Amino acid sequence: MNFKYKAVDASGQILIGALTATSESEAINLVRGRKLRLIQLDVEDDKPKDIEIPFFQAKVKISDISMFCKQLSTMLKAGVPLSRALDIQTAQTVNKVLMNAIVQVSSYIKQGMPLSKAMRQFPNIFPLLLLNMIEAGELTGKLDEVLASMHVHYDKENKLNNRIQGAMIYPMVLGGLTIGIVILMLTFVMPMFASMFTSIELPLPTRILLGLSDSLRGFWYIYIIVIVGLIIGFRMFVQSNGGRHVYDQIKLSIPKIKGLMISIVTARFTRTLSTLLSSGISIIKALESSAEITNNVIVIDSMAGVINDVKKGVSLSSLLRKSQIFPPMMVSMLSVGEETGSIDEMLSKTADYYDEELDTALSRLVALLEPMMILFMGVAVGLIVVAMYLPMFEMFNAMEF
Repeated sequence: MNFKYKAVDASGQILIGALTATSESEAINLVRGRKLRLIQLDVEDDKPKDIEIPFFQAKVKISDISMFCKQLSTMLKAGVPLSRALDIQTAQTVNKVLMNAIVQVSSYIKQGMPLSKAMRQFPNIFPLLLLNMIEAGELTGKLDEVLASMHVHYDKENKLNNRIQGAMIYPMVLGGLTIGIVILMLTFVMPMFASMFTSIELPLPTRILLGLSDSLRGFWYIYIIVIVGLIIGFRMFVQSNGGRHVYDQIKLSIPKIKGLMISIVTARFTRTLSTLLSSGISIIKALESSAEITNNVIVIDSMAGVINDVKKGVSLSSLLRKSQIFPPMMVSMLSVGEETGSIDEMLSKTADYYDEELDTALSRLVALLEPMMILFMGVAVGLIVVAMYLPMFEMFNAMEF
């Protein structure tokens, strides 16, 4: 049976935790065995309390993981015991999913389980990179330093994601506004004009738009079903092995998108590899984790061959140069790092450089998308207006004769 408890320690601090026992009396003894004064003990239902819907279930964001690493690192540096630090984290964590996971991790820690092993019980919450780094920190005795470096890493990753999302807001707003205006004109304005021209034969463009207008007003639910079906189908296609490969290959092939994607992949790869190597992770394991963090199967598959050759003693920079995935400057910086013995430092500087390159690439993409979206809006609205006024032109021509 699973239990949740609230207790007070010797210093008067209120602690919240979880444990597993065969009975309530055993759970009480376990709490008292930890030299705690029990305040409340509740039995957790083994059945799931909430129905998890993939589109609506709460998620743990990168910013939550970054804050978790920062707070835990600060407390460990201050000399707070790990179990106590996790209990404090529970009270400070806003995200309920992460809070429940920390409660369970704290319970495992108090039962003698290492932090890395306890956190591995929640692979959908804690990233694999963080788990590997914590395991390395436990082995080297530098857990607080590792957590501090992971806070910096995830903070930069969060800023990167925010820049990408922020750059896409304006084009998405323009696109949504265009679609809204088109639907409004087709469903409300177009029928009003059509009622004025019942006595004449309508031009083909006008008849097409009227047919579309009638279908939107009479069978709007079919459009919703089709759109939702396309979205679900696209997501299923992207999540499949073959579909993901095709999708990632397209992202690296479109002219204006290619430079942006390469900057994102390079920044993530170099920053992660630098963090791992500076923390004492082996080059093979660091390359595997760094490839995974790019979230691009083309890069992951390519790095699999690179890793095999690195095991044979081949220079990493020469292998990356042959793969032609990363920019020449990144490979050159890595080569200098290999020669000077400061690979992690060179990779860190390279990541900073490509962060700036990413900002430039995003600005260029938005500058390109803005006029394209405005042009699309003008053309779409203009075609509807022309289709509405064509019958009027024909009526005027008929009156002249």
